[in-house]
Amino acid sequence: MKTAELQYADIAGTKICFRDSGQGRPVLFLHGTSASLGVWDGVMAGLGEGYRTIAVDQRGHGRSSKPERGYSQRDFARDILGLAAHLGLEDVVLVGHSLGARNAIVAAAMEPKRIAGVIAVDYLPFVEPEVIDNLEHRVLGGHREFNGFDEIVDYLAERYPRTPRKALEARALYGYEKRGKHYLPLAEPEAMRGTVDSFRTDFREAFTEVRGPVVVVRGEKSAIVSERAFLLAKELRPDFDYVTVPDCDHYIPEAAPEVVLEALLANFPPNER
Repeated sequence: MKTAELQYADIAGTKICFRDSGQGRPVLFLHGTSASLGVWDGVMAGLGEGYRTIAVDQRGHGRSSKPERGYSQRDFARDILGLAAHLGLEDVVLVGHSLGARNAIVAAAMEPKRIAGVIAVDYLPFVEPEVIDNLEHRVLGGHREFNGFDEIVDYLAERYPRTPRKALEARALYGYEKRGKHYLPLAEPEAMRGTVDSFRTDFREAFTEVRGPVVVVRGEKSAIVSERAFLLAKELRPDFDYVTVPDCDHYIPEAAPEVVLEALLANFPPNER
């Protein structure tokens, strides 16, 4: 990793790591639970001129602070809005996956004047409690030691069978570090437990209040957003744009980055130079 590309900001006492590049329309990318800013490499590689991209390690993840507590949806949203203010950004597009999708919706509802719109990838209100229980078990089960980089990637390939190996290499590169003789995930168990617990608080109010444009993207084979949850969201906010990605699971930004890229280009075109 080119660590020189990584920057840090103190947002109300929380260190937030991010990568900032390009000029033009500001787009802030927010990863999912247990991931890090590297999951957006495939999407950002397809963007041309006219965009300023800021990929973020959210609190508890990557190289950002991992406090003992403070993982409510509003805690995450305040980090997002605080970073945007720190960087002097206005009319920001928020692109979030899973945890990041929830946080993007909440942040946009909290401060609509700063946020131009949202692309919410594979997370919605109405996710069933048993899905969150399964997510907690899966996320906490991912904390283990590895002997080398290739072993990490092989492990990730088993967990994410529809995700290309190149994307898994980026996930491994940004999301793990060597400590002593072994590699460990940067996503620590207690931070992940607090993050998953935050999903048990409904964010239907924010989803109801947020202003458009909002694009909702769901993987046809998602294990997180059921068809029921997708239909209920459509009933609640029929004014949003809804996209289903055929034969794709939850990990759309890595498995089908072109879908996120198309939604971004179509709904939030680059600023003219």
